[in-house]
Amino acid sequence: MMIPNKLLDPKGKNMIAIYRSCIKICLTGVISSLALTSTVWAQPTKPLKLIVPFPAGGTADVLPRLLAEKMRAQFPAGVLVENKAGAGGNIGADFVFKSDPDGSTLLTSPPGPVAINHHLYKKLSFDPTRWQPITVMATVPNVLAVGPKVQAKNLTELIAYLKANPGKMSYASQGNGSTSHLTASMFMQLTGTELIHIPYKGTAPALVDLMAGTVDIFFDNLSSSMQFHQAGKLRIFAVADDQRSKALPQVPTFSEQKLPGMQAVTFFSVMAPPGTPATAMANIYKSFSEALSNPEIKQKFLEQGAEPRGWSPEQTAKFVRDESEKWQAVIKTTNVSLD
Repeated sequence: MMIPNKLLDPKGKNMIAIYRSCIKICLTGVISSLALTSTVWAQPTKPLKLIVPFPAGGTADVLPRLLAEKMRAQFPAGVLVENKAGAGGNIGADFVFKSDPDGSTLLTSPPGPVAINHHLYKKLSFDPTRWQPITVMATVPNVLAVGPKVQAKNLTELIAYLKANPGKMSYASQGNGSTSHLTASMFMQLTGTELIHIPYKGTAPALVDLMAGTVDIFFDNLSSSMQFHQAGKLRIFAVADDQRSKALPQVPTFSEQKLPGMQAVTFFSVMAPPGTPATAMANIYKSFSEALSNPEIKQKFLEQGAEPRGWSPEQTAKFVRDESEKWQAVIKTTNVSLD
C-alpha cells in the first residue's frame, strides 16, 4: 500500500506510525467480521432429528425427549424426536444410516442396532460397525425381576429351585434377540439352569404378564421395573452391574450374590451416519455434553433409574466395541440366532 508523501515529511514522522496502526485496526475488524459471519453460517439451518428405533414410552424414548428440551436453544430450527420402530431397532437405524451425513439426523438407541444385531442377523441393510459415535447418554442396569407367584425369597433360593426343577419356570423377554433375551441366556449359562423363553413385543406387555403371574421371571432394565418393585407388584432380586443402583440402593448386585460374571447394562447411545464431518460431530457432542451436565437433567435421569454419562466419542467407541464383543460371545455360546 502506498503511503501519502505528506506523511513522509520529517515533521510528520509520527503520522506514519499512526497510519499503519489504522491499517492494522481496519484489517483486524475485517477478519473479525469474517469470523463472525462464519460462525453464523455454521449454525444449523435444519432441525435436529433424534430417531428412536423403538416405540414411544420406554426409556429409549424418554431420555432423548428430556435432552431435546434442553438443546432447543442451540438449534434454532428445532429439535425433533421421532419414533421409527420395528425389526429390533433395525428400521430406525437403517433410516438414520442412509440419511444425509450432515449432522441433522442422529440415532438415539439402546444396544440392539448399535452393538448386537449384526451378530444375530446374517443380513442387515446397514453396517453397525460404521456408526460414528457421539456419546452415551446414560446406562441402565438390567435386573432380575420375579412375579408374585414365585415362592423364592432371594436369588440364592431361586437358583436352587431352578437347578432342582429344570424347565419348570418361564421367563419373559422384550423379544427375540433383545437385551432381556440375551441377559437371560447369560444367566442360564452361568448358573447351569434352564428356563422356558416367552418372547413379547416390548417391555410393557412382558411386565403386565409378569405381574399377573403368567410368566415367572423377567430380565428387564431397572427403569421399567423399579416403580412396580417399589409398589410391591413384583420383586427385584439382583442388579446386573458392578455396583448397586443409586435409584434402588437396597437391592444387591449379582456380584454380591456370588455371580460376578453377570454384568448386563443397557446403554443409550447417540450415533451419526457414516461420513458426518468432524466439525459437526464436535458441535453435536458439545450440545449433548452441556445438556447432560445440567443438574435438572441429571436428577430426571436418576428418577428414571438411568445413570447420566456424556462420554466422549472416543470413550463411546471403545465402550460400544467392548459391549459388542461381550454380546457376541454370549450369542455364540448360547446359539441364539434370528435367521
